[in-house]
Amino acid sequence: GSSSVPQEYVDMINEYGGKLPDAVGIPEEQLRKASTSAVCKINIDSDSRLAFTAAVRKVFHDKPGEFDPRKYCGPARDLMEQMYKHKITEVLGSDGKLAQC
Repeated sequence: GSSSVPQEYVDMINEYGGKLPDAVGIPEEQLRKASTSAVCKINIDSDSRLAFTAAVRKVFHDKPGEFDPRKYCGPARDLMEQMYKHKITEVLGSDGKLAQC
């Protein structure tokens, strides 16, 4: 795996009741370097799951009575989308590459 394990998501999870005290990942600078080399695939699923979990935990903390998945999955999806956009444009350099295939 090569998730960077963004500290902001780990901190958010821990702030809202999670227990990920020692979560670490690959620094984004190393991922940037790998993406320009012969590396063909970089997995970032853990980052996605961290973003989703952080957003859900925040909703449940802020609104403990919430039980409608649309109310907590929406913010989770939005944070995942923000994370993917960052990785695609700022880390992996793959923005616009699909059109080249």
